[in-house]
Amino acid sequence: SWEKLPLDLSRYCTLFARYLKMNFSCCRLCVVTLAETHPILQEGRTIKSINYQISNGCSRLKNKVSGKSKRGAQFVTDFAPLCRITCSDETEYTIYSCIRGRLLEVNENILETPNLLIEKPSTEGYIAVILPKFEESKSITEHLLTREEFEGVVSKRSVSQPSS
Repeated sequence: SWEKLPLDLSRYCTLFARYLKMNFSCCRLCVVTLAETHPILQEGRTIKSINYQISNGCSRLKNKVSGKSKRGAQFVTDFAPLCRITCSDETEYTIYSCIRGRLLEVNENILETPNLLIEKPSTEGYIAVILPKFEESKSITEHLLTREEFEGVVSKRSVSQPSS
């Protein structure tokens, strides 16, 4: 489990998609975190709750993984919801996987301490750990953005939106 290990994402290859950071290790593990540009972080929102119950029949908390082949791991697609974050003003954000692979772990610590997403989004405030299929690893990373590409998209978006 990740909480037993110090999480240092500085050695990971970081790519971006939909206001999320995808931090890839050399062994293909992907740690999903909020990007600094996510509205929760940008607008200084307060998180009220985090819910891993995606539908009546699907809870990410029931994901039980075992063995080298990661038996029991839920398979997620790039548009699969990982969790829903509700802010104190009742604004709700659905966090999507953004990549296809096996869901190895969700961060249960953020259920008890939701502000970890705000205070430590790149370390203890991670959302999930996903293992992409080996054959798809290269194509997955090709469709994500580098930090420079992501910042370019964000700056174009902020220029095209008039400030209120």
